[in-house]
Amino acid sequence: MTSPDIMIPSRAPSAAAIDDAVTPFEVPALDLRGRVVRLGPAVSEILSRHNYPALVAKLLGEALVLTIMLGSALKIEGRLILQTQTDGPVRMLVADFTSPDKVRGYARFDHARLAAAVAANEVEAGKLLGRGHLAMTIDQGPELNRYQGLVALEGGDLQAAAHQYFAQSEQIPTRVRLAVAEEFRNSGEGPRQSWRAGGILLQFLPRAPERRRAADSHPGDAPAGAETRDAPEDEAWVEGRALVETVEDLELIDPELSSERLVYRLFHEPGVRVFSGKPVVAQCSCSRDRVENMLKSFSQDDRDHMVEDGAISVTCEFCSTNYKFAPGDVDAG
Repeated sequence: MTSPDIMIPSRAPSAAAIDDAVTPFEVPALDLRGRVVRLGPAVSEILSRHNYPALVAKLLGEALVLTIMLGSALKIEGRLILQTQTDGPVRMLVADFTSPDKVRGYARFDHARLAAAVAANEVEAGKLLGRGHLAMTIDQGPELNRYQGLVALEGGDLQAAAHQYFAQSEQIPTRVRLAVAEEFRNSGEGPRQSWRAGGILLQFLPRAPERRRAADSHPGDAPAGAETRDAPEDEAWVEGRALVETVEDLELIDPELSSERLVYRLFHEPGVRVFSGKPVVAQCSCSRDRVENMLKSFSQDDRDHMVEDGAISVTCEFCSTNYKFAPGDVDAG
């Protein structure tokens, strides 16, 4: 859960701390695997393109981290798209990860309702999102079927939705921690504001299926009163889950704390193996050619209604790039 009052210390980053990367790890003694995501310039670039209010930016930052966590595990060439559609002030979040390393995202929100929520001090993530659903879509290209998993959003945050998704769709015991915060640094031109985001995902993947089922007995984020199983929990998962739940938001976004040091701090006693980090870049897939081809797919009547001041103007929702065309440039013929 994002803490609204995190203040990142104004310090020079350590050379060992690498931003915009996914770092996989495993704890063999406990049958645990996981990934740490650390974002600096990439998340700041995406969020600054739209000048979102801070509360909206933090929610989108969490969505980006979660999408990278899941998308970076894909064994195929393709895209993982996370999208929320809800009735709250922040009615939509979209995050899109294209393997192996590209991420983009945007948010839609109601300015008046957001202001009213702030005035009423109803700024928790669950209140801002409201009720609706979260969809996880894996797009393997036009010649293959899409896979989609849906999770109900009922006033909870993205962490809770992720836990529910893994419980019902993947049936893998999973814990997720997400954090996003603004960073303020002094420079020769005065204070500079940017964003940082981070997260850790931990999963229990024993070879014996019955051990995984035992771990699933933990109620986790199940609603109050929901039926749970009485099978004893696996001790390895109990230990791993307890360790990852000690992670503080600042540890996930501190520019001086590398992913490797964070993982070692958590799991050095049972022993942990950390793998090389994989880079992540903020990059939109839009282009003038793609937009032109999209416009040509509309009927002539539709294109005629798009003309304003003698031109057709299209702005990418992800990166805010504006493309302008003379009507004759996009004739279908």
